Amino acid sequence: MTSTLTALTPGDVAERLKAHRAVLIDIREPDEFARRHVRGALSRPLAAFEQAHLKIEPGKDVVFTCKTGMRTGANCNRLAAAVEGAAFVLSGGVDAWAAAGLPVVDDSKAPLEIMRQVQIGAGALVLLGVVLGVMVHPAFLGVSAFVGAGLAFAGATGFCGMARLLALAPWNRRAEA
Repeated sequence: MTSTLTALTPGDVAERLKAHRAVLIDIREPDEFARRHVRGALSRPLAAFEQAHLKIEPGKDVVFTCKTGMRTGANCNRLAAAVEGAAFVLSGGVDAWAAAGLPVVDDSKAPLEIMRQVQIGAGALVLLGVVLGVMVHPAFLGVSAFVGAGLAFAGATGFCGMARLLALAPWNRRAEA
């Protein structure tokens, strides 16, 4: 087993996929994959990666991808350990693939990724708390403090209450299906 991932350009990966010499594994979460992914990529979310059982045909290269390559880079040892032989990463991720003019599956009707929704919601609440705190009453600054504390807690524990609540929202139920 290897402990690194060799970077491949989008063109290199496209050639290997076209020749049926490689399989592309997307490690993003299902809501991210639903919104945009490389045509033919397999979804194997990092959150449950060890239980995913890659089932790769012998002789095929395994290429991992995410949105920009940051997640694959941060988890290269974990990903490479799941593969016998050489393992590769799509340099720049799905964003670089699309920028190279290669085909992606875009579903603009799929909900925004949960973490983007959290960022939008948290940012809006902080801004609202500050504006109301300055214009109406300083007690409204507590809204910003509460959101900041929630984000710090989420970062420290891995539990994000806002993400859990947003996942239950009606517009996010389609991504679960």
